[in-house]
Amino acid sequence: MNTNKFITRYRKWIIILPVIVTLLMLLPLSKAKINPDLMDYLPDGIEANINNERLEEVFGKFEPILIIFKSDDVLSSKTLDRVYQINNELKYSELVDDVMSLFETKYIRGDEGSMLVDPAVSYIPETDDERELLRQELKANPLAYELFVSDDFKYTSIILNANEGVSDEEIFAFIENTLSEYPGSEPVYLNGLPYLRHEVQAKATRDIAILMPLGLIVMLIFLYFSFKERRGVLLPFMVVIMSIVLAMGLMPILGYELSLVAVLIPIMMIAIANNYGVHIVARYQELNAKNPDWTMVQIVTESLKQLSKPILLTGITTIIGVMGLVVHIMLPAKQMGIVTSVAIGFALALSLLFIPAIMIKMKKGKPLKVYTTGKKSIIDTMLKWSAKVAINTPRRVIYVFVSFMIIVGLGISRLEVSVNLEKMMPKKHSLRMSTDIANAKFGGTKNINVLFEGEIMDPEVMQAMDRFETQLVEVDGVGSVTSLAKVIRIISRSLNDSDSEFYDKIPDSRQAIAQYIEFYSMSGDPEDFEKLVDFDYTKAVLTVQFSATNIDALNRIEASIRDLVDETPSATLVAGQCLVEKEMANTIVKGQIYSLIFALVAIAILLWIIFRAFSAGLMGSIPLMVTLICNFGLMGWFGLQLDIGNSLLSSIAIGIGVDYTIHLFWRLKYELSLGRNYAEAVQNTLVTTGRGIAINAFSVIIGFAVLFFSGMMILKTFAFLIIFSLFLCLLCALILVPAITVLTEPKFLQKNGKNLSFING
Repeated sequence: MNTNKFITRYRKWIIILPVIVTLLMLLPLSKAKINPDLMDYLPDGIEANINNERLEEVFGKFEPILIIFKSDDVLSSKTLDRVYQINNELKYSELVDDVMSLFETKYIRGDEGSMLVDPAVSYIPETDDERELLRQELKANPLAYELFVSDDFKYTSIILNANEGVSDEEIFAFIENTLSEYPGSEPVYLNGLPYLRHEVQAKATRDIAILMPLGLIVMLIFLYFSFKERRGVLLPFMVVIMSIVLAMGLMPILGYELSLVAVLIPIMMIAIANNYGVHIVARYQELNAKNPDWTMVQIVTESLKQLSKPILLTGITTIIGVMGLVVHIMLPAKQMGIVTSVAIGFALALSLLFIPAIMIKMKKGKPLKVYTTGKKSIIDTMLKWSAKVAINTPRRVIYVFVSFMIIVGLGISRLEVSVNLEKMMPKKHSLRMSTDIANAKFGGTKNINVLFEGEIMDPEVMQAMDRFETQLVEVDGVGSVTSLAKVIRIISRSLNDSDSEFYDKIPDSRQAIAQYIEFYSMSGDPEDFEKLVDFDYTKAVLTVQFSATNIDALNRIEASIRDLVDETPSATLVAGQCLVEKEMANTIVKGQIYSLIFALVAIAILLWIIFRAFSAGLMGSIPLMVTLICNFGLMGWFGLQLDIGNSLLSSIAIGIGVDYTIHLFWRLKYELSLGRNYAEAVQNTLVTTGRGIAINAFSVIIGFAVLFFSGMMILKTFAFLIIFSLFLCLLCALILVPAITVLTEPKFLQKNGKNLSFING
């Protein structure tokens, strides 16, 4: 049974069933929820995650939230009073586990042979003399200076950790409410992984609510100006809506949570799902103008006869390209690959069955003027020019593309992998600004923890910790090293005169170290040590705070730490959130490589099978290779780092971009089968099928362009790169591939051309 007879016989069911499926898929959407925790995007068994969990078992979960206050002088009475009030509000809240600030960290000092332990700031200075005295005390306090107050005294910070079970939404609602209760002129900046999660949640929710309707409106406008009739707008629009609902409904059905990249799914469907319907409508308009006596049934039948196979094949290639994401290591990429592939298949079926089933009962529209009056649109003028250039100067075209590829591709040497998650946000976002401040004034936002196990009061263990600090503070980028050994040395300075042999040293006996700790307990709070050592002094943690703007800097500092660990038997584990972020970066690179190889090889093999020639696979891959090289090169030149968003780019660009070449090859085969030479075949192909290709490409580009309105920089960057990639794919399909065709006259285009059932023209 041919397609037309099948549609005619089962027309009602072909229309009703997709509508029923769409309505049913709306139901599970109520269960969908966004998971903003980027750490959940990694597969199980990641060593960095396992090490973090081991450390948390001993010292509890610590996800610090950083609050930074800016002032001309943070020691002014007004600023300090505000920070004090906010500190106390946070400290005594049931939502907060721990708070550290100038009012909580300690000032350990000696006084006539005894040791005193007071808060770093125990009073609010009222006079200039008091303020200067406090300033000097803070400069002499290694537990406060450049940790909770900057060296220029223009910034001070509060660090807090939420209680177990408190959601990000709850803690930040409380923080925002507290800041508003104690207003002031000081700008306030927030930082920390919980804050990143909170912002991702808010912005992803906002993007889904705003970008999808905006994308649909933009698509409607573009389709109207392209086709100038309602069926050209509404039919592809219906396919897009149903495909989006299917894709998003599949997420909760399959047990997937909506991730950061899930924002891309409806935008992808807006960009891709209308592709196939666009070709159907474009061919209907062409046939309607050239055959005014044909009925709607004849037009739809001939359109399907001409396009069903190339549309089916381009749909399959798009699915295969997107399926490249399934071999990605990042879980959201895998999930995205699965649901979008199914949804694209659904859109493909709707375009070949649902749209024709509706069209055959519609009245014919008026022929488009572009086909009847000879009036040319911008697209038609562009296609005519591209045909002229490809036919008359094919070698020059190839030289230009190769030169462009080489120049842009050189940027690949500058390409870096992102290890700074805050860059997902805009430059003026509090997270970005606070990171810059922390890196410049507080030693950085990254931490690596080293677990020491054994008899912690053993002088060898304590001296090993001290050696870590002594050597690591000299490493470029390291801001501070904090451990129990650091506190012991501070105590030694308070108890001994500067000319004493025991001054500023770790004692040589366990008894002396225990005595130091006992002296501290007499004046201070023993619980001050609970973040540094466990209750029986068998496990201690050393924290290295640093800044790293790229993965090379992170690797360098990590290597310095691991070298020391290898030399120290008591140092048993290295952990840290930044190491998980590094693992995520490595996973992104691996996932990019795996999905890229899978997509390219699969597409090349499919083109080989479709056109029954190995050369077809090679030639069809040329636009993809040019695009990928230029895409990664452009990222290098523009300083755009490889991140979780643009790591999805290659598979998506390959899946969409190859469609243009397939439609081009398909029409060229037919034109050559009519006895035309290659120049004539290229000319006719570009001014006919080229129009559908161009409309298709621009509709996809416009669909992705709405991502520029995202609240996240990561999605704006993705939009820029995918638009660049697709536009380059389009130029390759309309100029480079035709030029290569004219120059090489590939034999695979001359095989079985008459079986394609194209009409003349």
